[in-house]
Amino acid sequence: MPAARILSGRPGLRLGVVAVWAALAAGCTTPAPAPPPAGTGDTACRAPTDHGGVVVGSGVPGDPSLPEPSSGYRLGRQPAHARTYMVVTAHALASRAGCEVLRDGGSAADAAVAVQVVLGLVEPQSSGLGGGSFIVHYDAATRRVQTYDGRETAPAAAGENDLRWIGPDDRRAPQPDPRDSGRSIGTPGTVAALGLLHRQHGRSSWAGLFGAGIKLADEGFPIGARTAAAIATERPQLLRDPDAAAYFLHPDGSPKLLGEVLRNPDYAATLRALAGGGPAAFYRGAVAADIVAEIGRREGGPLAPGPITPGKTTLADLHDYAAVERPPVCIDYRAWRVCGMGPPSSGGIAVAQTLGMLETFDLPALAPAAPDREGGRPGVSAVHLVSEAERLAFADRDRYLADTDFVPLPGDGAASMLDKAYLRRRAALIRRDASMGTAQPGVFAGAAPGGRNTREDQGTSQVSIVDAQGNAVSMTTSIERSMGAHRLVRGFLLNNQLTDFSFAPADDAGPIANRVQPRKRPRSSMAPTLVFRRGTGGAPDELVMVTGSAGGAAIIQYVVKTLVGVLDWGLDAQQSSALVNFGAGNRPVTTVGGAHPYVDTRDGGDGDALVQGLRALGHEVTIAAQPSGGITVLRVDGPARWQGGADPRREGLALGD
Repeated sequence: MPAARILSGRPGLRLGVVAVWAALAAGCTTPAPAPPPAGTGDTACRAPTDHGGVVVGSGVPGDPSLPEPSSGYRLGRQPAHARTYMVVTAHALASRAGCEVLRDGGSAADAAVAVQVVLGLVEPQSSGLGGGSFIVHYDAATRRVQTYDGRETAPAAAGENDLRWIGPDDRRAPQPDPRDSGRSIGTPGTVAALGLLHRQHGRSSWAGLFGAGIKLADEGFPIGARTAAAIATERPQLLRDPDAAAYFLHPDGSPKLLGEVLRNPDYAATLRALAGGGPAAFYRGAVAADIVAEIGRREGGPLAPGPITPGKTTLADLHDYAAVERPPVCIDYRAWRVCGMGPPSSGGIAVAQTLGMLETFDLPALAPAAPDREGGRPGVSAVHLVSEAERLAFADRDRYLADTDFVPLPGDGAASMLDKAYLRRRAALIRRDASMGTAQPGVFAGAAPGGRNTREDQGTSQVSIVDAQGNAVSMTTSIERSMGAHRLVRGFLLNNQLTDFSFAPADDAGPIANRVQPRKRPRSSMAPTLVFRRGTGGAPDELVMVTGSAGGAAIIQYVVKTLVGVLDWGLDAQQSSALVNFGAGNRPVTTVGGAHPYVDTRDGGDGDALVQGLRALGHEVTIAAQPSGGITVLRVDGPARWQGGADPRREGLALGD
């Protein structure tokens, strides 16, 4: 696809106006550090409707924050457009909070703080203060990409068998199961990562970024479809924690339902503490003490009594936690430069390796025919090639990728794993007429023998932001599985991210890189990504895309699909998010997301041409629905230079000026 095509403006609804919330919580507002960009004022942050813009949170018809039953896939969604700034998140109220920060002169980093504060309240099953995040930031003035590691850590007292045994003399699994025991809970990193990001790139006062979250927590918000489904599904586990049960369930133990108003005064109090005391208020003092006490709890609640294996986290683990700035992982792909997150996330390297292999094939020639608003139907050859490249990338991921503070990458590190000659050799293993089923990892000189680990669950959210100065944030944030460890502390849920470690420290091939070790960060697949048009003749690169997705280990597949959709097939921000999900990890099964209306799921997909074509090549195809959460901002030509798209499988919204 010619490079100019990505910048071609497409007709779409222009975003209109939004009114500011009247009166944010006392003590948490500050004057804007700079006036709003010219031409915005009150003409910003409204959600588009057929009759003009509507204020998010107003409760009037067309308000996208009004809860409605989940459809599994929302047909006909249009891309949003903005002139100078845009924020796209998985929830309308979080998008509003971030957009208002940008409208008032804040930076992309400022908006990320406000967004996460609200997401942790209105989408608690996916992310929050009790979890971790990876952030990729672009500074337009210096043209520098930085990445921030806010991944959770194992406690200093952790042992390599903590997730599979209560102890060396009691080889039962942690009670009631590893996920809901204290052993699953890592030291949270999101607050520290946002603090580091804000210190380096914030323009607004830290305290002023908590007002929207405080107001919503105090006054309440209606439960959305995904949260209602999570409460109902996770009810038996929530019963074990008296605080979680009291918040998410009725007094009789039944789940709170779609549209019911949730108020969270404990969360408001936590936000006030963070606003006044900075990130340190989370890692020291009363908040930290309550986190440690909850991780150490040994008994279930009165509604679900029973033993709970405590975790080993101490106050020192929280006091000593630090977010880390890591080198970005970048690769040139055709006319673009794609940058993402390095270890302990496997996302950046796996996405880059997949692209590096796909570069050897003519994917632009395999674009969907006549793509419509739902992205069109990808063809058999395209899905086959992408899936095979992903199998090879996942083989390397499963063997080599972990926290590099403990286990170094093979060879010369990321440079060896992304070497173009190496990736061409890997791509040569792909047959056009048959699937390889399961790939073997690549061989690097000097790499010690080691085992494989493929674990990873789902429970994430993606945030994509561009501010008026052209700075950008792509942040993927998580508490692991839906509702994390089902433990509520001071209004927020704790993660179960340590179950991303390998439960066993070794297998027959040797030690597993992603085994549990003290203060180690478990491997992730989160893949926040920035894309740049590569400059020619000495010209600097230009930011063209901010993207990422929710979805556990399948995040890698969702992000690759989105990148191929835009960079190779010329899809817009919404089409690339809507496109049929497809791809593979390193196993014979290839996924074709059955939630999409263009996938025929009858009789196990026997009548679907894509499914049958893949099976003819030896793929074992699953057509289960895939809860992806692609969130994209794309640069386009015209007065509205930013275009936003949100995955129709979730409740996301793009807002701008």
